[in-house]
Amino acid sequence: MGKRITWIVAGIFWIHVHFVLADTIPPGEIAPEPGTGNTEQELVKASSYMVAAANPYAARAGYDILKQGGSAIDAVIATQLVLNLVEPQSSGIGGVGLVVYFDKNAGQLSTWEGRENAPALAKPDHFLDKNGKPLTFYDAVVGGHSVATPGLLKLMYEVHQKHGKLAWQTLFKPAIKLAQEGFIVSPRLARLVAMDQARLSRYETTKNYFYPGGRPVQEGDLLKNRPFANTLSLIARRGIDPFYQGEIGRDIVTTVNSVTDNPGLLSMSDLRHYEVKERDPVCMDYREYQVCGMGPPSSGGLTVGQMLGLLDHHKLSELGKDNPDSWQLIGDATRLAFADRGQYIADPDFVNVPKGLLDKSYLLGRSQLLHTGRPLQAVAPGLPPGVDQVSHAPGEALELPATTHISIVDGDGNAVAMTSSVENAFGSRLMVRGFLLNNSMTDFSFRPFIDGKPVANRIAPGKRPMSSMSPTIVLRDGQPYMLLGSAGGSRIIVHVAKTIIAHLDWQLPVNEAVSLSHRINMHGHYELEAGTDAEALVKPLKAMGYKVSVRDLNSSLHAIVIKASGLEGAADPRREGAVMGD
Repeated sequence: MGKRITWIVAGIFWIHVHFVLADTIPPGEIAPEPGTGNTEQELVKASSYMVAAANPYAARAGYDILKQGGSAIDAVIATQLVLNLVEPQSSGIGGVGLVVYFDKNAGQLSTWEGRENAPALAKPDHFLDKNGKPLTFYDAVVGGHSVATPGLLKLMYEVHQKHGKLAWQTLFKPAIKLAQEGFIVSPRLARLVAMDQARLSRYETTKNYFYPGGRPVQEGDLLKNRPFANTLSLIARRGIDPFYQGEIGRDIVTTVNSVTDNPGLLSMSDLRHYEVKERDPVCMDYREYQVCGMGPPSSGGLTVGQMLGLLDHHKLSELGKDNPDSWQLIGDATRLAFADRGQYIADPDFVNVPKGLLDKSYLLGRSQLLHTGRPLQAVAPGLPPGVDQVSHAPGEALELPATTHISIVDGDGNAVAMTSSVENAFGSRLMVRGFLLNNSMTDFSFRPFIDGKPVANRIAPGKRPMSSMSPTIVLRDGQPYMLLGSAGGSRIIVHVAKTIIAHLDWQLPVNEAVSLSHRINMHGHYELEAGTDAEALVKPLKAMGYKVSVRDLNSSLHAIVIKASGLEGAADPRREGAVMGD
């Protein structure tokens, strides 16, 4: 790709915080996936089609599909399957996916949700110990108890049925070939495997794959995954039935329920009855654009929309990207949006999510709380139209998901933004037929009631947990202009909003918008990205009265901008991604 990769070691303090203290730090105060170094990235231009993804092997797979005349959906499936192999810590067919898709011919935007379901046998006290207290995070994560019904494979199958061009089997060839012949272990995968040895070694199948001969896989190793090649070959030939109704599914259920230390509740009935849901897009006007994403149970579309709707009443373009006042406004808008997020957003099939969260009059009133130079002292959820009183307790799920994002535009002008995850890095650490299973149950609130009030995001049979994944397509005059998304747990929302602001308000080229240092204030505590120009904001933000910390803030932004002159794409320098196009 013409890149020189330079890697830096994550700080010992950060590793201690993430892997040792994760159970004692309040939700939202931990970055979900370690930073393992930076890559040099450049703006990439193309005239016809483009793919931006988190690994060069995956970007190549999607690019080759586009070159064969495949659709954006064809390419995103091929890209995702390779990501499952080369960065298994972040996503895979044992997990979840969300798709935002623009059909150029129909001129129509659609969103497809493949979020996991809680097993039918799950109860609200699923993550409470015998004394009624919440389990510590990693006690809940590792093992079958955290595994929900996987949705990613069925999501890919159903969107291919509607928007695919090439044969289903064709899309599996790149991943099958790599799994059989082997791929070169990246610095990031090697470092994450080394960091998580205690948990990854708990189960024999997982241990044997990541620690062959007792030694962690190393950067530069050739790693083969023949069980995964066999799994993909079976699904390529026979479709998704072996996974949701047949032998693969039976192995999943057996693995989840048979572990002796932390068994789960998943059944074949859960797999057979799993449904992908096509939901209405969530859109918000911002400047002369329309920013569209996924609705509940994802909180991404609504919360990004609220942030931008609040900031639409303030002239960020005049303040500029280096002005502390800009970040005071952005941070306080984030806090207001996250207050509503925690209060109201959950699975809409179980909870009445207010329809007025993006109401313009409501957001105008909330925006009047924002004043340059006068940070908010306290933040509370609002009362959007249709809500007379708050009946639920705010959610408190500790989101530490490992996630990946893919942005693709095909030769016909169709566009797809897809974000996928297995939740925590390496998911439940349970491996079946060459792939890892999710731990998505931990995206629910561990406590079903707080102060006598039910939590909207509490566990219930068949319910889907709230997510922060934010695949986004920005429209201009009804046509796609920008598509993006990221990894980063609940910070995904802020990463996406920041990148949109950087490009639309501050006119940064898309690669500079993606690379712009992170400055995040979700709950009154400002986080600034270590080793970047964001550190210059420490003193002015403290002078405003904020608590400020400097820390590693990893993301995985992958964005494409569609201009009259062609396509421009960018991969996040904080990961090892690539952009390819013609």
